[in-house]
Amino acid sequence: MAVTAADVERAIRGIDFPADRDDLIQQAQNNKADSNIIDILKNLPGNQFNSPIDVSKAFGKERRSHRG
Repeated sequence: MAVTAADVERAIRGIDFPADRDDLIQQAQNNKADSNIIDILKNLPGNQFNSPIDVSKAFGKERRSHRG
């Protein structure tokens, strides 16, 4: 099943913004996120995120880049 933006948001629930990529990954690991979500976070474009909206936008860009 494909990972959705909602899955990513659940994985980073509880994080304080602003946050960098490493913060997102650490929070997802703390929340016991699936390895697919961790991999997506590792590949997000950009490194600094000021809000969940920034993460969602980066997730959308990452998904589009893998579609071809």
